[in-house]
Amino acid sequence: MAKAILTISSKNYGAWALRGWLMVKFAGLEFEEKVISPDDPAMKAEMLLLAPSMLVPSLQHGGVKVWDTLAIAEYLNEIKPKAGLLPTDVKARAHCRAICGEMHSGFSSMRSSLPMNLKAHFPNFKIWSRAQADIDRVLEIWKECLVTYGGPYLFGKQPCVGDAMYAPVVTRFLTYDVALDKSCTAYCKRIMELPAMKEWVAAARKEPDDIDELDAEF
Repeated sequence: MAKAILTISSKNYGAWALRGWLMVKFAGLEFEEKVISPDDPAMKAEMLLLAPSMLVPSLQHGGVKVWDTLAIAEYLNEIKPKAGLLPTDVKARAHCRAICGEMHSGFSSMRSSLPMNLKAHFPNFKIWSRAQADIDRVLEIWKECLVTYGGPYLFGKQPCVGDAMYAPVVTRFLTYDVALDKSCTAYCKRIMELPAMKEWVAAARKEPDDIDELDAEF
């Protein structure tokens, strides 16, 4: 069987691309990347949250094409059931799906006002009150998961779909100097130290900087 193909957008700006890419990495599925240029109008629209639907990332594997990060997660869990993408316990698995769904459909104020930008750093960034409410909810989710399942990741000893869904938020918190307590700071460090995250960040730093629309202040 030919290798899977994962279509993604910019590694510096593409939060949804990162989520899907991490899921495939966590699953241990061999794949090739197809990167759509960030200069492509469709990619600009998607990264600016203006696209009508999220068609990137998309995964082609064995005659199957699946897009949308939650659909990719469920597909990978079906073909790689031993990879631990979802918790084995039914209650934990339901909890994981719930927080992934919340990330997928919510937090629009945080995502629009603190866009992902791995190469940037904005100390003393002024956070909009609605974005702060989203941030507070994310931190509540993290703390609950870390306490309930014992860490070091959201659902236990290995990274799973939940960690992939919140990994771009980790990068946002670092980019915009979001104040965190000890446990959430440690969690962010743990995510950034994952080999897959290091690989992604290294590639992101090699991308060109000239995406004018993404330099706008939200």
